[in-house]
Amino acid sequence: MPKNGHDTGHGISPDPEIAPRAAVPAAASGTAAPTAPTGVGGDGAPDEPNILRKAVRAFRSFAYGGEERRPRVGVALGGGFARGIAHIGVLRVLEAHGIPVDVICGTSVGALVAATYASGTSLGEMERQGAETQFKDFGRWTVSWLGMASNERLEHYLHKFTHKHLFSQMNIPLAVVATDLIAGQTVYFTEGEIGPALRASCAYPGLFLPVEHKGRILVDGFLTELVPSVAARKMGADVVIAVHLEPGLLDTAPRSMIEVISRSFSIIESSATQSWRAATDVLIEPNVHHILWDQFSKTPQLVAAGESATQEAIPKIKALLARQITEPARSR
Repeated sequence: MPKNGHDTGHGISPDPEIAPRAAVPAAASGTAAPTAPTGVGGDGAPDEPNILRKAVRAFRSFAYGGEERRPRVGVALGGGFARGIAHIGVLRVLEAHGIPVDVICGTSVGALVAATYASGTSLGEMERQGAETQFKDFGRWTVSWLGMASNERLEHYLHKFTHKHLFSQMNIPLAVVATDLIAGQTVYFTEGEIGPALRASCAYPGLFLPVEHKGRILVDGFLTELVPSVAARKMGADVVIAVHLEPGLLDTAPRSMIEVISRSFSIIESSATQSWRAATDVLIEPNVHHILWDQFSKTPQLVAAGESATQEAIPKIKALLARQITEPARSR
């Protein structure tokens, strides 16, 4: 029986065994600073700080059973329609500072960005495609009692970036989050076809038709996990960096039924206690509240907002990773 409102069936692994990826090397300036031989100072005398560091490493090696363990880093990307382009800026700054991404998870548009990044697509190409995106690329207006549009085209949208279509083909372990509309439970996709999982995760209630998949009726993952930090924990992350795209409450009147629905959900979210915050170590919130849901033309501003917010968080991220290396990784 599912626990804590989370389902782990149909292409979902409750505790997937995934080998950690190697750390991404830090961005280099092109020249390496000269260093003295290990354990020796510039004047040829023993370097006490280096000797101390070696002793600390030896102690850690003993404590961790012969190997110093780097914490696994998980990145959790929340939803937000066009505002999700800010995730590109977040990932770009993490790369620039050599912050490894061992696990990546996404809800709604965050799932699309996560899948594209996990496939190995460059951030430059993702930004270019984001600026050119239009609603017709992933949505088709329709007449139905269950929604105003179908997102079937989203299943093929990923092909603009990559020919990979299976979770097992991803360069980085990936989880996509959706919601079972009947059971009211979170659904974590970690294996099989990525296309149906993306459609389900992005099936925004009221706008897109629910997605029927393997006997389930699925809708947007934000209903049960606005930011997939819990998913990152389940994937084995020791440190979770979460990106929340706050839409805010704009001063202008809503332009459409979609904005009425979106703002209504935003009000509910602001007053609800969500478990994803407790599972988050570092929270990044780009300033994108002034960007409307369909303003893909604002790609440069969105990417810049993601970069700015992440740059501010880098000291905390590096300090946390350093502390995690010196202490046994916690489990949640």
